[in-house]
Amino acid sequence: MFRTDFANTEHRKEQMYMSEKFIRAEEVAEVMEISVAYAYKIIRKLNQELSDKGFITVTGRVNREYFNERVYSVNPPKKKAGEE
Repeated sequence: MFRTDFANTEHRKEQMYMSEKFIRAEEVAEVMEISVAYAYKIIRKLNQELSDKGFITVTGRVNREYFNERVYSVNPPKKKAGEE
């Protein structure tokens, strides 16, 4: 039993760390006051941006720090040549 309890505790710690590191669509929808479906579209866009920069992404979640940077940043990302 001790091993199972220890494994469960470690698993819970890992889940807590991951929930702090990533934001899910439900939370994005709540924070931005939008539908969950639209929150998934935003997450897909942000994950595509991260993927284009060479980062590994997780479907349905986005890095919380990157989300905050993109949503609350005073300086929007620079557009590439030829983009409007």
